[in-house]
Amino acid sequence: MILVGNQRGGGRDLAQHLLKEENDHVQVHEIRGFASETLEGAFCEAYAVSRGTRCRQYLFSLSLNPPQNERVSTQAFERAVEQAETRLGLTGQPRAIVFHEKEGRRHAHAVWSRIDAQNMKAIQLSHSRNKLMEVSRDLYREHGWRMPEGMTDRSKRDPRRLSLEEWQQAKRLDKDPRTVKAAFQDAWAISDNAATFSHALEERGFKLARGDRRGFVAIDERGEPYAIAKWAGVKTKAVRKKLGDERTLPSLPEAKERYARDMQTAMDGHRRALLDEARARREAAQRAKAELVARQREERQLALSAMEARQKAETLARQARFRPGLSGVWDHLRGEHARIRRENETAAYAAHERDRKQRDELVFRHIEERQRLTQDRNRERLNQLRQRQDVRADARTFAERAEQARAERLAAFREKRQTQAPTRPRSRDGPDLSR
Repeated sequence: MILVGNQRGGGRDLAQHLLKEENDHVQVHEIRGFASETLEGAFCEAYAVSRGTRCRQYLFSLSLNPPQNERVSTQAFERAVEQAETRLGLTGQPRAIVFHEKEGRRHAHAVWSRIDAQNMKAIQLSHSRNKLMEVSRDLYREHGWRMPEGMTDRSKRDPRRLSLEEWQQAKRLDKDPRTVKAAFQDAWAISDNAATFSHALEERGFKLARGDRRGFVAIDERGEPYAIAKWAGVKTKAVRKKLGDERTLPSLPEAKERYARDMQTAMDGHRRALLDEARARREAAQRAKAELVARQREERQLALSAMEARQKAETLARQARFRPGLSGVWDHLRGEHARIRRENETAAYAAHERDRKQRDELVFRHIEERQRLTQDRNRERLNQLRQRQDVRADARTFAERAEQARAERLAAFREKRQTQAPTRPRSRDGPDLSR
């Protein structure tokens, strides 16, 4: 079930839109938490309450669009509304639910008041798009429906809203005509007018526009046009019936310019994200370096203390091999003292070599750890540099496309003006005096 929601004002206009008779059937299923029993009265009541705050977008409107060929019960719609309400943090807020039926397809609209009447403030709806996407995925999994590709393959989402990682992945993928056609068909199936169809296309990475010769078209982020009737698999008459007058849409050059500007803005956002990431990674590398140095220093101090303690114990053990008193004098006379001294010197030198080797092994291990940390950091810096270069190149590309589309738009405008410019008649008796 596709969930599309947005904050908005204009309660009276929204009520009139939801009650339009262009649908086959309209059912006001629920009005909860309002004193009024009509949809328009309820939204006007929400507006009156919002006047006590600074909130202008005092409503949150949600459309629920199940798969076209699925039979979804009213209870399933209600559960979906409840899940969205809980996820958005609108639990207990006044709401209305309206069902629409048109051309054999049923969908629902849920509208909440955002104003917390007790505290007289608007409820903050952060990251509502991501939250609704999570609820939508849960609903598809819960009912066993076939999930649209835009939900399963994140590279097919609106490129203006892709994260940096998703954009880089999408760049490596070429558009498959079959997936493009499926995207258009899905957008057509879940929409009932030009606004919802345009929104569904934008969610799939396309922007609706007015074509030069093909009426309604859509463009991707590269400015490539797609005829709606052809790619959605419907007749031109059906497209015009659902979408209305194409003259309300931007022309193809205008749409290209806007999309290119939007993508340029997105690339600027990616560039800032890369800079923030580089700064965070640099700080993390500095912390990792400080932690590594501190740990190595502590480890070396402990190893040195252990070696010193062992050296003292071994020195005392070697010293204890000499017998004191008359026994020692006897050992001197028979050469035993000299033999023990030579053995102690050999053992002391061996212990010294052993300790030095252990210290070297510890130092070598610490050097390797530090080298690995430096190599990882250098690889990160090189990777970040390449990413920034790619993003800058993409930003330049979209800027060039925007300028090219702007030039095309201005050229078309000048040509239109010249075509429509009135011509002044020339005099038959003399030269043209109109100049």
